[in-house]
Order: sequence, then C-alpha cells, then structure tokens
Amino acid sequence: MPKHFLVATFRFPEDVVKAVRKARNEDFRIYDVYSPYPIHGLDRAMGIRRTRIPLIALLGGLSGLVFAVSLQFYTTVLDWPMNVGGKPDNSALAFVPICFELTVLFSGLVTVLALFVRSRLFPGKQECLIAEGTTDGTFAVVLRKRPSTDIGRARVLLESCGAYGIEEKAANL
Repeated sequence: MPKHFLVATFRFPEDVVKAVRKARNEDFRIYDVYSPYPIHGLDRAMGIRRTRIPLIALLGGLSGLVFAVSLQFYTTVLDWPMNVGGKPDNSALAFVPICFELTVLFSGLVTVLALFVRSRLFPGKQECLIAEGTTDGTFAVVLRKRPSTDIGRARVLLESCGAYGIEEKAANL
C-alpha cells in the first residue's frame, strides 16, 4: 500500500533547515530530508537522536576479542599444549596481536552489517527517489501526509521558507 507524501524542493540548504525547524514547530510529520551533501545542523533540526552504531561497533569488537582469546587459549593450552623454550602455555603477550586484529575485524564487519540492516540495503534493491534531482543539487523536504495533515497550511509554511516546488506524491517506501 503506497504512502502519501508532500514533497517540497529547495535551492539552498539554509532554506531547508529553516523549513524543517518551522515544520517541526507546527507539528508536521517530517518523513525525511534529501540532500546531495550533508547539511550542518540538519539532524538536530529534524530531532534525530544520536546513532547507536558506535555501541554496535563496541559490541562487535568485544565479541572479536572474546573469540580471539578463547580460540588461542583453547588451541595453546587445552587442545595442543607445547613446551616452547620453557614458556608458559597461556602466554598473554603472544595473544595480543591476534586479539587486536580480530577485535578490529569483528568491529568493522558488525558495523557494516548493522549499517546495511538499518538502512535496509540489500543486493538488488531498487532505488526510490521521491524527489527528482536530489543527487544533482536539489534539496527536498518530505512531509508524511496523514488524514489530520492540513495540506494548505503546510504549503504556505514551505513556500514561506523558499520552496520552489511542492507536490503530492505516493510511493512504496
């Protein structure tokens, strides 16, 4: 079932931030903002919370560290103990390089996987650009149209912020 949106296009990033702030103050539901490059302060204006990807990276790194320590301890102490120059079987200093490498590897892989899952990216997914030209230099603010949304008031608000094109669209996002 397609969702209905009100798409406003802008020429300047300052107008986008101003429109987002005013729309949030008027309790309009901002679905997304499309921009060809990052706009400083836009995430704060949209009310987006800080990402949890660093926490996911930490958990991935810790799981890599635990895996590396347990694998090395199992192989050198329990499975195949060898006396090499009278050194102890569980020499922690010998474990450091492998622990570091697997911590970084697991952290990176889990972070990329979490990014793909969160962004709903998968092989063969077709892109859906709701506003034309957002990859070339056009900025777009997309408001989610609900039964309680006053379209006339939203149009006036967006036009007062510098929108040069406002249209209603339906898309399967």
